[in-house]
Amino acid sequence: MTTLSDRPNSALLVIDVQNQVVDGAHNRDEVLANINTLVDKARAEGVPVVWVQHSSDELKSGSEGWEYVPELVRRDSEPLVHKKYGDSFEATELEDVLAEHGVGRLVVTGAQTDACVRSTLHGGLVRGYDVTLVGDAHTTQDLTKYGAPAPAEVIAHTNLYWQYQSAPGRTAGTVSTSEAAFTAAEEG
Repeated sequence: MTTLSDRPNSALLVIDVQNQVVDGAHNRDEVLANINTLVDKARAEGVPVVWVQHSSDELKSGSEGWEYVPELVRRDSEPLVHKKYGDSFEATELEDVLAEHGVGRLVVTGAQTDACVRSTLHGGLVRGYDVTLVGDAHTTQDLTKYGAPAPAEVIAHTNLYWQYQSAPGRTAGTVSTSEAAFTAAEEG
């Protein structure tokens, strides 16, 4: 029940699943397999798959580390949004891409859980979107040396708190890959 009028459609967001970003990430291979399952399902249902790609001083545009992982293959017809900030909406054309496809509901996957994924979840919700996180289709690196919890705890905490998010006229939630649906009524 998005607050964005005339936007009944859903989109799958695949955030920053780039070589350098997921190198050594928690449960990397399982997360990539789950994202591929979701991409296949979205494509089969005619749901837009929107790819987001980050660049920064540490993640140079055009470098091997900046490239999407080889396990995930974007089709030329699928939108690619380039960003420089954690929130995939910030200073990008993401909102225009979603408006063009009539999207008011986001199904979110990707990396890093505690940075770009969380920022985009919140960015979408405050902009009026319904936002569903796929709990077993996002990951992060081990940042315990900087005082962060272990990756499994970061992921579990994000899944837990997003499950209970809401805002006036908008919904949020966390589902597994097997439960993920591209219409709100189908989710368990």
